[in-house]
Amino acid sequence: MIYFDNAATSWPKPPGVVEAMVHFMDDVGANPGRSGHRLSVEAGRIVYDAREAVAELFNAPDPLRVVFGLNVTEALNLALRGLLRPGDHVITSSMEHNSMMRPLRALEREGVEVTVVRCSPEGFLDPADVEKALRPNTVMIALNHASNVVGALLPVAEVARIARQHGLLLLVDAAQTAGAYPIDVQADGIDLLGFTGHKSLYGPMGTGGLIIGERVDPARLEPLKRGGTGSRSELEEQPDFLPDMCESGTPNAVGLAGLAAGVRWVLERGVETIRAHEVALTQRLIDGLREIPGVTVYGGLDATHQTATVSFNIAGLEPSEVGLRLDEEYGIMCRVGLHCAPAAHRTIGTFPVGTVRFGLGAFSTVEEIDAALEAVRQFAQEAQ
Repeated sequence: MIYFDNAATSWPKPPGVVEAMVHFMDDVGANPGRSGHRLSVEAGRIVYDAREAVAELFNAPDPLRVVFGLNVTEALNLALRGLLRPGDHVITSSMEHNSMMRPLRALEREGVEVTVVRCSPEGFLDPADVEKALRPNTVMIALNHASNVVGALLPVAEVARIARQHGLLLLVDAAQTAGAYPIDVQADGIDLLGFTGHKSLYGPMGTGGLIIGERVDPARLEPLKRGGTGSRSELEEQPDFLPDMCESGTPNAVGLAGLAAGVRWVLERGVETIRAHEVALTQRLIDGLREIPGVTVYGGLDATHQTATVSFNIAGLEPSEVGLRLDEEYGIMCRVGLHCAPAAHRTIGTFPVGTVRFGLGAFSTVEEIDAALEAVRQFAQEAQ
């Protein structure tokens, strides 16, 4: 079996991830921050270790500004709904995932003004176009770091400079880059970083969060939900300090144990090492696909300017048929269709059919790339 669906969820996980989760369930198991006994204290320590690991990976100065949630979708909703008010203006790109677009469209119906800056057919964003879209009431720029369709990296650092010059907040969706591409929230000028645990951080599903930078005033941030936090229990009002104000309810502590192990694995292996491995494999895949008659590859076609996500189509075959046959005939797992990103597919010209998407990861190999290329070559020849 060849697993090329890492852009959706990474697999396999490093052994330490499962071990950390089993340890929590077998030896700890208690509710973190809700009691004073030793198991609750140990559970709280494990959750805080996850905060510290995430803060270290992204060079976030304060682990208490790492707010955990279910995934990057929840994180983006917290940032957008928590900070935007009717009459505010926000700028985004045409390569966004629905985790960004759907909250923005809902806010638009409630009086928030939204501008979608058009990207190139290859998926790239010109920072000058972002600056042209500024208005007197612009308060935020919200972008993905890389497309989940073609992997195209957006110019976050350049846009951050524009945001700082105009006193705006920058929200970055790092679903596709966290753990796979170097991110330094301080050096890159990122005010709000949404991340998910189950992709290139190699943690389990149901983990993710939002890093809230120092330029964001927590008093302006409206929580998505309210309830028990284990802190200030004498009050019936929500705590006003991070992370508690945004983390109501019992956390996914066993998941966060796994996330901490995944992030530590990324730190030990090194993001630059992972990146170099994925760039080499991605370029081999792109070059091989482009040599096959009848195959169209989308994006910039340069692995140094994208993540390890490659979209393509085979002339005469529907993406759904290709995906099914890859699975049934060659044991290759991939994703087909619109990838929850209709705006991105409109931008690259593949809406409404979509594409076949290969998502490589840290555990992908040259042998797997070559086997997948041979499968695509066979399909393309049969379709001629």
